[in-house]
This record gives sequence, C-alpha cells and structure tokens, in this order.
Amino acid sequence: MTMVYTVGNVSGAHWNPAVTLGLWVAQRIPRRDVLPFIAAQVAGALRASLLLFTMFPHHPTPGATIPFGPPWHSFILEVILEVGLTGVLVWVILEMPVTEPVVRALSGIVVGGVIALEALFAGPISGASMNPTRSLAPALVSGNLKDLWIYMAARILGTLFAVPVCGSIRPTGCCCSGGVGL
Repeated sequence: MTMVYTVGNVSGAHWNPAVTLGLWVAQRIPRRDVLPFIAAQVAGALRASLLLFTMFPHHPTPGATIPFGPPWHSFILEVILEVGLTGVLVWVILEMPVTEPVVRALSGIVVGGVIALEALFAGPISGASMNPTRSLAPALVSGNLKDLWIYMAARILGTLFAVPVCGSIRPTGCCCSGGVGL
C-alpha cells in the first residue's frame, strides 16, 4: 500500500508480472514495456530470495511458496480463487485508473486491502503468492521446483480472466480484451 502511494506515479506500481500481463492484455501499457518490467520484477525477486538464502542458509526453502496438503488442493484453490486472488487483484488494479477520483485517491488502500484479505484467506492453504515471481524466485534459489507449476499456471489463468471481466463492465475500449498488446 505504501509503495503504491510512494512510487505509483513513477512506475505504475506494478511489481507483479501478472499485473504487467494484465495491463498489456488490457492495452494499458505498450508491448515494448512488458519485457523490461518483467525482467526487473524477476531480478528484484531473485535478489530478495538470495538475501533470504544468505541470511538463513540452513533453511531448506527460504521464502518458498509451498502448498499445505496435497498439491492438487492448492492448484484447485489457486485456480478457483484466481477469480479471487490474482484475477481479482488484477481486476481491481485495472479498475483504479478509470474509477471515480475519490476512489482513485484511495487506490493504495484498495489494492493493499485486496492483497491482505487474499493472503489471510488463502495463505495458510496455498501460500497465496498472487505474484509469479514471489513463487518463482524462492523456488529457483532453493532448488525446490516441485510444486512451482501450481503457482505459475494459476497466475496466468487468473490474469487472463480479469481483463474480460473488466471489459464486460466498463465502456467499450476501456479494457481491450479483443486484442492483445499495442
């Protein structure tokens, strides 16, 4: 929430490749910006994961997103809740620039609230990372790639769900779900 208010006007405050993908599919950012944003997001997540690994070298999976229980439980929860996790997160982010000015002024609180509620609800079951790099970087650093597919596939599905939902309730051309990129 604080970072949205701090640097949102500089970078758009999307540190999440799922958000970057959603913004591109909705034609809110040009294609040329997608790869640099995702590269920076992955680099930042890898640096954070390496720092955790350095600080806690004896921990087998520092910062890893690991399912509690059978992996298929987490996958089903993540896919179903992508409407409520990454999907809703991306949808809320897509709505913020086109909503009423009073609501737009509260965008950091709205987005932060969505992330907090989703983490509280789904965190104990699946890890609720909502961000592919949040799952990818610790998995790469720890070498534990076993259940990574859950978090990567669910993020993409959720993001691709969010854009048509936004486009279905906004005026034509707001979330251009008919074509990808600029």
